[in-house]
Amino acid sequence: QVQLVESGGGLVQAGGSLRLSCAASGSIFSINAMGWYRQAPGKQRELVAIMATDGSRNYADPVKGRFTISRDNAKNTVDLQMNSLKPEDTAVYYCKLTNFVSGSNFWGQGTQVTVSS
Repeated sequence: QVQLVESGGGLVQAGGSLRLSCAASGSIFSINAMGWYRQAPGKQRELVAIMATDGSRNYADPVKGRFTISRDNAKNTVDLQMNSLKPEDTAVYYCKLTNFVSGSNFWGQGTQVTVSS
């Protein structure tokens, strides 16, 4: 089992920045992907950014150039630096870990990000 603990959400004005952090513990395989998803009210959960242990990254088009994902493999942490925030970025942000060998997925409890106009 894997536990994910997120932190760093909050309220910010449009154009501002926030940094989300996620720490994983438990049965973590050495080859995995950690990333961030978000879910706005009335919408489906969507990918924001994901990063594998080999350093490869993938970003959703709406956040490219504004958000940066980074991770520390030794500490099993993943961060999301969010700049130039827009009201449409308002959502609950969830951390996710995928163990590649087992195919298991684990989710954090979510952290609210609210961007005011």
